[in-house]
Amino acid sequence: MKYRQYNSKEIETITQVFTQTFTDSEGENEGKTVGKLANDLLMTTAPTELLCFVAEDDSSESDADSTIVGAIIFTPLSFDDETKAYLLSPVAVSTQVQKRGIGQQLINFGLQVLKDQGVELAVTYGDPDYYSKVGFEQITVEQIPAPFELSYSHGWIAQSLIGSEIKVTSDQSSCVKGLAHAEYW
Repeated sequence: MKYRQYNSKEIETITQVFTQTFTDSEGENEGKTVGKLANDLLMTTAPTELLCFVAEDDSSESDADSTIVGAIIFTPLSFDDETKAYLLSPVAVSTQVQKRGIGQQLINFGLQVLKDQGVELAVTYGDPDYYSKVGFEQITVEQIPAPFELSYSHGWIAQSLIGSEIKVTSDQSSCVKGLAHAEYW
């Protein structure tokens, strides 16, 4: 498995990975919703702010035959203070290759790139049991405000990338346009 930054020519393929993965696990409506979210993020977020990483099955002999089997997207989460934070959302690994640690390895790859870029904090909104395997822990909106009211407050999780306490001094946050819809929260 090879982990790398995406190429903008791969947007359609990446969108399909998100759509199919979530269709398989959550149904057609969720597949369409998450596929649209991924596509919106990839198409509307400034390239300087967007970090998308893919897991590529490189078991074939040539690069032309390699297949993207997973993808994650990081976008800025902004505060009134100086905290440099990114939001991880969404994450998908093709159903056929799940349960092999690919998602965890892909997330760890992305987190390392963020650390190397001086990002202080990674935040996501998802299953605490899954994300705790890669260092995320449950937080409150008092520690880190969410851009919108959360439907499942137990899913608000984060990790410090610099070894400090998980807290910001801001009372509000904002996310990129593609995530700025209450139904995602």
